[in-house]
Amino acid sequence: MNWYNFAVQFADAQWHRTAGNSRKNTAKALMTATVALLRTPPAAFKSVDVRTALREFAFNTRRREEASAEVLTILKWVERNTMSMAAWEDPAKVDEVLHALGTKLDGTRAAASSVKRNRRILNVAMEYAVKHRILRTNPLPKGRGSVPKTSSAIDKRSLLNPEQAARLLGWVRRRPRGGKRLHAFFATLYYAGPRPEEVVAMDVADVRLPEEGADDQWCELLFHTAQPEVGKNWTDDGEIHEERGLKGRAADDTRVVPGHPSLTRILREHIKTKHLKPGDLLFQGEKGEMLAGSVIRRAWRSARKEVLTPEEFASPLGKRVYDLRHTCLTRWLNDGVPPAQVAEWAGNSVPVLLAIYARCVSGQLRDLKRRMEAGEDLPELPETA
Repeated sequence: MNWYNFAVQFADAQWHRTAGNSRKNTAKALMTATVALLRTPPAAFKSVDVRTALREFAFNTRRREEASAEVLTILKWVERNTMSMAAWEDPAKVDEVLHALGTKLDGTRAAASSVKRNRRILNVAMEYAVKHRILRTNPLPKGRGSVPKTSSAIDKRSLLNPEQAARLLGWVRRRPRGGKRLHAFFATLYYAGPRPEEVVAMDVADVRLPEEGADDQWCELLFHTAQPEVGKNWTDDGEIHEERGLKGRAADDTRVVPGHPSLTRILREHIKTKHLKPGDLLFQGEKGEMLAGSVIRRAWRSARKEVLTPEEFASPLGKRVYDLRHTCLTRWLNDGVPPAQVAEWAGNSVPVLLAIYARCVSGQLRDLKRRMEAGEDLPELPETA
C-alpha cells in the first residue's frame, strides 16, 4: 500500500471517533508527513496548493467529495508520487519525516507542544498500520529523548494583577460596539475561571442570581456544556462551533462555581439591559447567534494595545483571553482556597491543577514560616555521663 492511500484510510477511521480540533490536527500531521514522503518535489504545482489540497480535502472525510477539478489533479499526482509503506522500514526516512513534523515552514523549530502532538498522531497512525497488518512493527523511536519535553506550567508573566485587569475590562466596557456585553463575558472569566468555550455555551438559566436585597450577593454559575470553535469544515453539521460535554468529565456532568458579588452585579445588569430570558444565550453575537471567537479575540487584543505599555503589549502579559482563567485560578490558590476545591471549580484534577499553577502560588511564605516556627523545637535532653 502506498502512504497516501493509507493516510486517507487512517483519516477516515479517525474522523468518527474524534472531535473537530483533533480531526484538524490529524489532517495537519498527515499533510506534513505526506509531503516528506513524496518521491519528487511538486514541479507543476505550488507547494502551498499541495498542502492545502491535502489538509483541506484529502484528509477531510466530509469535504473530500467537494474537491474541485484542480484539487483532484493535485491529489492524483500526490497518489502517484508518494512512497509505499515500505519507506517506514528505512530509519533514515523515518528521521526525515520526524524532522519535518518538528519544523515550521520557515525552517525554524516548531513549539515543543506542537512536535509532541504531531508525534502522538503519527504514533496512533503507526499502531493502526500494525493492527491492520500493513506494517510489522511500529517504526517510531521509543524511550527517553524520542519526544521533546514539554511543561504544562503557566508563565507567571502572563498573569494580570487587579489594577491591570480593571483597566483592561474598563476599556472593553467603554467600547462603542458591544462593549458592555464583552465586558460581562471577560468578567465571567476573571471572577469565575471557566474556559471560554464553556462561557459561550451558557444560557441565562445557568446563572443563579441572589435577590437584590439579600445580604449574600454571591451568585452561582452552572456549567454543563462546551462549544469550542473548530471551524465549519471540521464539524459533522457544518457549524463553526461543536457542542461537547465538559472537558475531562463524564457525559451530562455539571459543575457549579461561585461568582463574586462584583460578578453578580455585572451579570444582573447585563441580563436586564439586554432583556434576556431564561432560555436565551447569556452572551450573544450581534444577531443573537453564538458569540464568535474572532470577536472575542479582536476585542481583547484591542484592549491590550490601548491599555498596556508597548513593552507590556509585547510581553506575555494577558496575551490570550485564556489568561483571565489562569489569573482567576492562581488568585484562588493564593487566597488559600484548598487545591481540591479550586480543582472542582476549575474542572481539573488536583494533579493537573498543581502541575499548571503550583509555581505561581506566592504571598504565603510569611504565614508558612510562622506555622513552622510555632512547632516545637527539639527538646533539651539531660546530659549523660
